[in-house]
Amino acid sequence: MPDDPDLEVYKAPPSRTPVLPNPVTFIQTVFNYVIDAPVTFVREWIERQQAKNKSYYYHQKFRRVPDLSECMEGDYLCFYEAEAQWRRDRLVDQQIVEIVRERLGACKHREGPNQFQNCAKELEQLAQVTKAYQARYGDLGVHGNARTCLMKQKHRMIEEMKAQEN
Repeated sequence: MPDDPDLEVYKAPPSRTPVLPNPVTFIQTVFNYVIDAPVTFVREWIERQQAKNKSYYYHQKFRRVPDLSECMEGDYLCFYEAEAQWRRDRLVDQQIVEIVRERLGACKHREGPNQFQNCAKELEQLAQVTKAYQARYGDLGVHGNARTCLMKQKHRMIEEMKAQEN
């Protein structure tokens, strides 16, 4: 038995009801030609224009400026640049501490009761990072700046030299 019936052999009787177009199809066609087609055309034109002069985004890279100890007396521009560099370095160091702390928290969450033996490496790394951060920026307060940080480092070095002499 054939799958497709032969339409010439078995003719369907003509329909007695008039065939009206579907209003939904008519509305969709009108929408496509009146609204969608112009919007799509404009969008594709804009994308073609943007593809011609493509701009790439990279993180802003600042050049390293001299430290505050390397600035000449009265060179206020050097003082300002050193202060800005110090603030960027402080933000980077804060983010490093935060990332290491998040890694330790994730390890503790992942390991559960075995966290003390399995997360020892992360805990040691956090201790080192926080010790270094505290040594450099600790006790400066909210209004700390490059000059007070430099003085703190100088006093710490003097104390270490006195401790080595004794």
